[in-house]
Amino acid sequence: MIHLTPADYRTQPWKNGRGVTTELLHLTDPAGRTLLRLSRASVVEDGPFSLFPGIERNLTVLTGAGFRLTGPGLDLRCDPLIPVAFPGDVEVLATETDGQPSDDFNVMTASHLPRPKVIVAQNLSLPEGGKLALYALGLCRVNSKPAAAGDLLLTHQPAHLSGDGPMIAVRYFGL
Repeated sequence: MIHLTPADYRTQPWKNGRGVTTELLHLTDPAGRTLLRLSRASVVEDGPFSLFPGIERNLTVLTGAGFRLTGPGLDLRCDPLIPVAFPGDVEVLATETDGQPSDDFNVMTASHLPRPKVIVAQNLSLPEGGKLALYALGLCRVNSKPAAAGDLLLTHQPAHLSGDGPMIAVRYFGL
């Protein structure tokens, strides 16, 4: 199991320049193209999301009231702790922020890969299959290993989650 903490992450500007993201994990192919990227960001106002052609996105609001994502053929309510998936190559606009920031957890995967499964889990056993990225939202344990809020644990083994805080569990395949 690999255990990453906020000291391992890096901060960078959004592709559209309207905010900042904290990149937790970024896996690329030999040509440098994104295969998997996990990050955190804040949506602080209504406005456009960055375009990511060839990428599938999944977003989970962590704090704040959430917002709405709209675009061609897309109308999603982003409520706290409910993962929503959308294509990265569609022009998407965040609305209904009502001037209240929302922090979110983002999963981006290359479109040619199987879609990851994203859930919010607490006191649950996750079976083997694919790889797991587990992002702690509070104090918890993974297979008896302690994790603090903001830690990311990576494993390909079954995982037993326990403790006071939930985790975002991302099961991904093909990498």
